[in-house]
Amino acid sequence: MAEADRRAAASGIPSIELMENAGRAVSDALRRRFRPAPVAVACGPGNNGGDGFVVARHLAAAGWTVRVGLLGSTAALKGDAAAQAARWTGAVEPLGPDLLDGAGIVVDAIFGAGLSRALDGAARATVEAMRGRTVVAIDVPSGVDGSTGAVRGAAPEAALTVTFFRRKPGHLLLPGRVLCGETVVADIGIPESVLDGLGARCWANVPSLWRDRLPRLEPATHKYKRGHVLVLGGAAMTGAARLAARAAQRVGAGLVTLAAPEPVFPVYASALESVIVSAAPFASLLADARRNAIVVGPGAGRDETTMAAATAALASGRKLVLDADGLTVFENRVEALSPRGECVLTPHEGEFRRLFPLGEDKLASVRAAAARTGCVVVLKGADTIIADPSGVAAINENAPPTLATGGTGDVLAGMIAGLMAQGMTAFDAACAAVWRHGAAAARVGRRLVPEDLLAALADFGCERQEMD
Repeated sequence: MAEADRRAAASGIPSIELMENAGRAVSDALRRRFRPAPVAVACGPGNNGGDGFVVARHLAAAGWTVRVGLLGSTAALKGDAAAQAARWTGAVEPLGPDLLDGAGIVVDAIFGAGLSRALDGAARATVEAMRGRTVVAIDVPSGVDGSTGAVRGAAPEAALTVTFFRRKPGHLLLPGRVLCGETVVADIGIPESVLDGLGARCWANVPSLWRDRLPRLEPATHKYKRGHVLVLGGAAMTGAARLAARAAQRVGAGLVTLAAPEPVFPVYASALESVIVSAAPFASLLADARRNAIVVGPGAGRDETTMAAATAALASGRKLVLDADGLTVFENRVEALSPRGECVLTPHEGEFRRLFPLGEDKLASVRAAAARTGCVVVLKGADTIIADPSGVAAINENAPPTLATGGTGDVLAGMIAGLMAQGMTAFDAACAAVWRHGAAAARVGRRLVPEDLLAALADFGCERQEMD
């Protein structure tokens, strides 16, 4: 974002004009959402504080009662922030909790997305005093790391956050996303052209990211052209593999075969009318090259049988999804995760920690895991992160908490495999499946069970024609 600002200035847009536009955008967003009330504007010593002075000036001009507090002195301000402070004709108080006395709304303009240290002193005391108040944050709530969404010391819970040009990872990653409240992205005059060559490698996971590469049904299509998914079935938890198999069908795979252990073959065969259920050895089923996508892990059991199947699938060069037990069998032997074809790993946080380090910067941790294994890694959660080995990543924000129930991850694994079988790359398939998974769950509502996701997927499919 700093580079985007620099490029905008280099294109001939004065940086002080961008600051004026930013502060006006915050003032406008605030006045659209709230009735007039006394406002306290808490300003920091940098450009975020400069934005705050602009907000104060515009609110006061509109007839609102405004108090301004500053961390430090006006004499210490520099550049555009100093110029905007000079345009404020009211009093400037020292920043502290007393600034908030009598305020109905607090504008948090202390620190923005670039904060890299924990809050302390007067800034922290003021932020802690914001709790329970109506807060409008500029860029991000102070104390939220814009790169990770983590809280550095303390942060208020904003009702509204106004950011500029593009959101940052901290607007999407937890807990930052929750602390931002409603997030508005304001156009402040930065031209779209500054994105060219900017090197952005992180995206919000929305349909425009992958829609053009969804499977397309052609008139001459037949079932083999739509891909054939092979799912490893477990001997005990048979429901997991069944969910994965049905999900692969629901997103459009032409054929699905489930490899069933012979003792439970009748369980699978009686429950899966349109899935090919076979008691043949997994290795022999894998030998058929028409089975171009594989799922190993759901309900498989954490044993050498699963390890053998996963190892064979990795060596086959086919598209592969490793989930649940198909992942945890590699605990303490992650280096064996060396696929010859495209592979997606779908751990939840507990499974991820068994295999890889997970630090405060979740995005960096997932990228490191993808680079280490050569796989696309999907760290599942309320802020699911999808990263490929090159470092390109997407953050998902549409998953409702109703997905926190056993079996929904099995559905996701099958969806990813089904899309890969139809020709999508591992990264695109993972992004599309994760978003569709969340959208289907939102459609179902509060009493969701995993089978409901399958019915919801049937309602609106995944083909490009239906998305259009």
